[in-house]
Amino acid sequence: MADINEIPIVTIDGGETSLSAYGDKVKLIVNVASRCGLAPQYEKLEDLQKTYGDRGFTVLGFPSNQFLQELGSEEKIAEYCSTTWGVTFPMFERIKVNGRGEHALYTELKKANDAEGKAGRVKWNFEKFVVTPDGAVHRFRPRTEPDDPAIVSLIEQSLPAV
Repeated sequence: MADINEIPIVTIDGGETSLSAYGDKVKLIVNVASRCGLAPQYEKLEDLQKTYGDRGFTVLGFPSNQFLQELGSEEKIAEYCSTTWGVTFPMFERIKVNGRGEHALYTELKKANDAEGKAGRVKWNFEKFVVTPDGAVHRFRPRTEPDDPAIVSLIEQSLPAV
C-alpha cells in the first residue's frame, strides 16, 4: 500500500493539503452524501469528533456524488453540513470513490478488507475507514454506524492514554 499520507487532497474551500497535515491522529475517513438516507450518520460522526478530537482523533469527510446523492457544489455541501448537522470536522472537495477517475486516496483505502475479509469497491455512501497512527487501515461498511462498538473500541485503543 502506498503512503496515503502523501496523496494530495483538496479541502472543501479549495485548499491543497494531504493526510500528513493530520499527523499521527487516528483518522476516520468517510465518503459522505447529503441526500443519502444514511446522512443522519453525520450526527454520530460529529459526536465522535467532539468526544475524541482533543485526544488525537479526527473525522475526515469526503463528499461523493458517485451514487447520485450529493449536492451540486462544495459551497452547498459545506452549508448543509454546518447548518443541518453542526459539522466541525474537516471536509474535502467532492471526489469519485470507484471506477474511472476515482481519487488516489480511495484507490489505496479500498485495498483494506472489511470484517468479512472483503476488499474492493465502495458499496455505498458512508463507508468508513479508520486509519491508525501506525498506518493500518480498518474498513467498515456503510450500515455500520459511526458509534458501533467495533469502531469506538478501535479509536480508543489507538489514542494515547489519558
